[in-house]
Amino acid sequence: MGSLRSDPVHGIRPEPIDHFDRLPDSILLLVFNRIGDVKALGRCCAVSRRFHSLVPQVENVVVRVDCVISDDDCSPSSSSNGKSRSAGPISNLFRFLLGGIVKPFQALVQLLGPKRSALNETLNTRSSSSLSVGPVGPGADVGDGEMEQGGVTHHSPTQVLRNLNEIRFLRIELPSGELGIDDGVLLRWRADFGSTLDSCVILGAASVTKNVNLPVTECGNDGFCPNNSIANVDDNGSIPESFYTNGGLKLRVVWTISSLIAASARHYLLQPIIAEHKTLDSLVLTDADGQGVLCMNRDQLEELRVKPLSASSASKRTLVPALNMRLWYAPQLELPDGVVLKGATLVAIRPSEQSASKKEISDASWLSAAFEEPYGTAAKMLVKRRTYCLEMNSF
Repeated sequence: MGSLRSDPVHGIRPEPIDHFDRLPDSILLLVFNRIGDVKALGRCCAVSRRFHSLVPQVENVVVRVDCVISDDDCSPSSSSNGKSRSAGPISNLFRFLLGGIVKPFQALVQLLGPKRSALNETLNTRSSSSLSVGPVGPGADVGDGEMEQGGVTHHSPTQVLRNLNEIRFLRIELPSGELGIDDGVLLRWRADFGSTLDSCVILGAASVTKNVNLPVTECGNDGFCPNNSIANVDDNGSIPESFYTNGGLKLRVVWTISSLIAASARHYLLQPIIAEHKTLDSLVLTDADGQGVLCMNRDQLEELRVKPLSASSASKRTLVPALNMRLWYAPQLELPDGVVLKGATLVAIRPSEQSASKKEISDASWLSAAFEEPYGTAAKMLVKRRTYCLEMNSF
């Protein structure tokens, strides 16, 4: 039989060709992995049955959290909220640690959520983690485990990711950092965890300015910049006496403890995701401000599954072990691109029991790799100064 041809007189039209049907599944999965964003993937599920069946096989997923809701307050806090910016670190830390934080966001969970019977099983067996909030199914209401705010039902990353079965690379981005710091102050941290803290690097500065008159110079891989001193202050690398008397040391201690608490709280909240997604090779929990980054590789993820974390008795966070720390300080640090850091401080941290077996903590390449430029260069420059050793008890 010949092929059907178009006949406008009798209203006969050839059947339209869906070019997506001609693409193999492997190509579509490549596209979905490029998309990554879990909300966009949720919308893709609504396109066709084929897309709906392929999305759960995506390996690269990004979850951008819209807002933060505490269990007792239920008032959202977005990155554009001016009050959170002006609040001090203690108030923000108190909210994060004692509020029983849920990290929710709006998504098309109807397309990814399990059936009602699975929902009941989930609610009966879920852990006490504040991230474990029930999904939305057809006809579900707030009593089914969601949290509703302003007429919008929110869901945790744990629940939205539940039916994505092949995730290998997961990145979760919070709307802002937990630590409220003053405008112009620099505070960056990166922490690596297994079942407990493996390492943490903190970079801070009392102020960040731009020296427009400073010529741009090229730096070598070791952080040495010709014609550009590590700090345009005449010192021998020692911390000046004023650092101890004007509150400089106290401020750095607050930065360090606050960063460690924020990191350990993030780690604690990741438990249900790590337990449920055994295909994970990499997990990153960061924030839109770039304030802090928590990283876990495949070995560290598996370590947490085999050896459960030790929780703090005071709050919902992982217990921070006894620590050995090294500190580098420069009253003023001028970077090659003209950025000037005043009161620049770098702190490298490892658990005391690991310090003897791990690679030397002053390794400049390890420390500088923790931060994007220009702050990676700042770390390289700081480690060339005098090193100060400190210890901290478990908390």
